[in-house]
Amino acid sequence: MMNPLLLSLLLVAGGGAPATHAVPAPMVAADVEDRADELLDEGREAIDEGKYERALDRFNKVLELKTSRTDAALYWKSYSLAKLGRRGDALATLADLQQRFKDSRWIRDAKALEIELRQASGQTVSPEAQNDEELKLMALRGLMNSDPDRAMPIIEQMLTSSSNSPKVKDRALFVLSQSGGARARDVMGTIAKGASNPDLQLRAIHYLGIMGGSENRQLLADVYRASSDASVKRSIIRSFMVAGDRTRLLGLAKTEATPELRGEAVQQLGVMGAHAELAELYQSETSVDVKKRIIQAMFVGGSADKLIDLAKTEKDPQLRRTAVRNLGLMGGSRTGDAIKSIYQTDTSPEIRKEAINALFLQNNGRVLVELARAEKDPLMKKEMVSKMSVMSRSKEVTDYLLELLK
Repeated sequence: MMNPLLLSLLLVAGGGAPATHAVPAPMVAADVEDRADELLDEGREAIDEGKYERALDRFNKVLELKTSRTDAALYWKSYSLAKLGRRGDALATLADLQQRFKDSRWIRDAKALEIELRQASGQTVSPEAQNDEELKLMALRGLMNSDPDRAMPIIEQMLTSSSNSPKVKDRALFVLSQSGGARARDVMGTIAKGASNPDLQLRAIHYLGIMGGSENRQLLADVYRASSDASVKRSIIRSFMVAGDRTRLLGLAKTEATPELRGEAVQQLGVMGAHAELAELYQSETSVDVKKRIIQAMFVGGSADKLIDLAKTEKDPQLRRTAVRNLGLMGGSRTGDAIKSIYQTDTSPEIRKEAINALFLQNNGRVLVELARAEKDPLMKKEMVSKMSVMSRSKEVTDYLLELLK
């Protein structure tokens, strides 16, 4: 007669994936904004490669998200349409942008593009017609290398003129970022404070982080304090990480009033491997959501010892589960035995299930089999066997499943 436990498992498997599989949570507002930024970056990269259909797809996806980046997506959509020769659609998109976002900082660039399209008077805008811009940028790079004093005024004019496309401005800004002079920093700082369109502002912030140096980091801190734009503040936080400014990141993680931005600072500390700072923040943080971000940052930074400690001692069950889950994302050789210990000592069924899932994520058949052999609770044993039935096979798992068939 077939083992009742195995029969039950087969019935569950016949109905599809085990019911214990987690359903992805819907994206929060900050995640949606981040996704919009990613799509915009992908779209602009496609433009640089001359892949305008792909770019158009990315900008349309940004529009579907309905975020604070909608005006940028409308501008870049019209730009891509123009490059594809769809002048009428491009003009209609520009009209939509100017009607819906009258105060947008994209308006000046939108009007310049509109004039360019109308001057074309029915001519098809060829996607290959980029030679003038490319030659201009190549000459600018050469001049910056040979005679930076003469190049600087030209770069400033290119960045402020409405006749230059955002692509030219972006490349000119990049050339500017290669200079370490005070004048270059002043121009970059002006743009970082919002003197141009939002995309160029974010690029300036990014380049300031790459350039590094105490003066550039101070400039970023000044822009952060003066800005009320969450996208700008997120970009500055990431630039602090690029610049290696652990002190300012820790300060923001402690004092920033907006939990989403505190969480962003925490995340970047994790990327930097700031183990001691994250442990300190966890003790003082009051927001459960930010504490979850700290736990995730500990995982990113490889702080296994602290995660094990939290998984065993944290009083909040939700946070304890998060710690166990992140332990499961680490290698089994580092945390497998610790997760086993948590399963054996914790009395909460939810934590024990999370431990089983963590071992499943590690494909840790050895520990799962050890726990299943010793488990007296049929429901918990069924949970473990259910996971074994769909994980990559190992000798321990195969031998154990065969035992159940006897």
